[in-house]
Amino acid sequence: MSRHRLIHPAWLVAAVTFVALVGAAGFRATPSVLLHPLHAEFGWPLATISAAVSVNLILYGLTAPFAAALMDRFGVRRVVAGALVLVSAGSGLTVFMTASWQLVLCWGVLVGLGTGSMALAFVATVTGRWFVRHRGLVTGVLTAGGAAGQLVFLPLLAVVVRDHGWRTAALIVAAAALVVVPLVGWLLRDHPADLGLPPYGGEELVPVPAATGGGAASRALRALAAAARTRPFWLLAGGFAICGATTNGLVGTHFIPAAHDHGMPETTAAGLLALVGLFDIVGTVASGWLTDRVDSRLLLGAYYALRGASLLVLPSLFAATTGPSMLVFIVFYGLDWVATVPPTVALCREYFGASGPVVFGWVFAAHQFGAALAATATGLVRDQLGSYALAWYVAGALSVGAAVLSVLLRRRRTTGPIFEVPPAPVPAAAGWRLRPEDA
Repeated sequence: MSRHRLIHPAWLVAAVTFVALVGAAGFRATPSVLLHPLHAEFGWPLATISAAVSVNLILYGLTAPFAAALMDRFGVRRVVAGALVLVSAGSGLTVFMTASWQLVLCWGVLVGLGTGSMALAFVATVTGRWFVRHRGLVTGVLTAGGAAGQLVFLPLLAVVVRDHGWRTAALIVAAAALVVVPLVGWLLRDHPADLGLPPYGGEELVPVPAATGGGAASRALRALAAAARTRPFWLLAGGFAICGATTNGLVGTHFIPAAHDHGMPETTAAGLLALVGLFDIVGTVASGWLTDRVDSRLLLGAYYALRGASLLVLPSLFAATTGPSMLVFIVFYGLDWVATVPPTVALCREYFGASGPVVFGWVFAAHQFGAALAATATGLVRDQLGSYALAWYVAGALSVGAAVLSVLLRRRRTTGPIFEVPPAPVPAAAGWRLRPEDA
């Protein structure tokens, strides 16, 4: 196969990845528009429904590092196709539920496992394999696609829920995820070497790593054990946990109910979150471009500090109508929504080398634990105090703390990663070894 093409296949792989991420994002858009309909139909407390969201968020995060290792073992195409089927099944089965434990099973477990297999570790795997040039930019575009897709679905879902009920919305999401499966099976490829090509921007053909029997879960756990002995891992994981708490857990889950508490129609609030998604595209792509040029530590510190400032003023902006100040917040917050991802992925690659996607999966798991904790805790705050105000103030303060954690990350004093995790168990003498300055 010729090495010279008008369009490198990496761009086709990136396009299919983008579509898969947007398809999976559909169900992740539904929690905030279904909180009140489920409460109204079944009488479940908001804290109970939020707990199902928390299970989803936890599994979404915990699945990511194992999915990255499974992609090494079985291939990206098989893992992503299976994940989309899980998302579709979990979404479709919710229409038959009659008890809250069934919500946890479908919405929490099935969809959590499916979407977790296509989380940001999926993005890190694709960009790490297929791109050398523009890696940060492509990471930004794919990240924006997944996050923005989740939010852009909101106005459609809110209208469908209002006019046709929440079950129709769940079935639409199930179909949207399922229809992407043939596209993934047809066009997604695992490695550039499968086509006889180097990665985009690379000069050398990168051999396909040999598959290892039964080593995917072991490799993910060994990566965690090695990374947990380093200072950078805990700083990155701590900051990203706060990132999850202040995005998916808080704003993504509770912004619409909070706006509704102040008299704003749910469709209007969903439209505002859709605007967050649109501006997120701009902000995350720009962040990817900046990540190729600016120290990622400084970018993270700035992003978290600005997010904290915006959340501290949010409680004063809620009203029955959308004022100019709220629109300013939406634009500003949208630009910052997941701008943290490209520099975090870059730092995982810098510190942990080829094991970076798997380690990032664990960092992302911390993101989702933070999101899960925030989703449930915010529901409890609202149930007990009758207001969301305290949750916004705490989130703003935590974001400032994440900025501090980011600037505490040190530049590497040596070249090469802190450690590499071998693809299969090896004797201790040949395993990973930490450098003293990085422990």
